[in-house]
Amino acid sequence: MNPSAVESLGWAATAVFVGSYFCARPEHLKRVQMVGAAMWAAYGMAIGSVPVIAANLLVLAAAAWTSLNRGASPLGLPDTLARVAQQRQGYEIASTPLSDATPRSLQSDQAPI
Repeated sequence: MNPSAVESLGWAATAVFVGSYFCARPEHLKRVQMVGAAMWAAYGMAIGSVPVIAANLLVLAAAAWTSLNRGASPLGLPDTLARVAQQRQGYEIASTPLSDATPRSLQSDQAPI
């Protein structure tokens, strides 16, 4: 691979990975991150950098694992946010006002001192 193609691959991988953060749905974010991680791993191979290859293969594996397991943590931890969202009966966590998301026992009618 010629040097300009290698550099172009690195910049394209950067663009894909940064673009993944604009995905609205977690499953889309993971898929785009998998593509970006694969591109970064290819870039790492092209420049002969084992840390770049290893780091991005781990990102690729983690994104693939969580995609296949529908958001489950690779450590087996419960997906608490998904359960909270389901319990909120269709409310989106991001659009819920803080006063609605804060347990009543933690809310105070008094102004802070």
